Amino acid sequence: QVQLEESGGGLVQPGGSLRLSCAASGSEFSRNGMGWYRQAPGKQRELVATITNSGTTDYRESVKGRFTISRDNAKNTVYLQMNSLKPEDTAVYYCNAKVAGRFVVIDYWGRGTQVTVSS
Repeated sequence: QVQLEESGGGLVQPGGSLRLSCAASGSEFSRNGMGWYRQAPGKQRELVATITNSGTTDYRESVKGRFTISRDNAKNTVYLQMNSLKPEDTAVYYCNAKVAGRFVVIDYWGRGTQVTVSS
């Protein structure tokens, strides 16, 4: 079992910044692939950014150059630094952990944190 707890969401004006954090417990964090997803009202959940256990990162096209995902294995925490925020970034942001078992990969999710970009 993996427990994930997000924090850092809130209301920010367009052009502003936020840093989301996701604290993980219950597994060997450094071995897990981690990611951030988001879901806006009336839309499907979408991938925002991922980071592998070796530190390789990937981003959806619309956030490249504005968002940065990082991890601190000593603190069992993954971060999402969001700069130059736009109203279309408004969504609930979810932390994801991919835990590799012997034959399958299991997804774990946090409860989400709301990010609202509005003037």
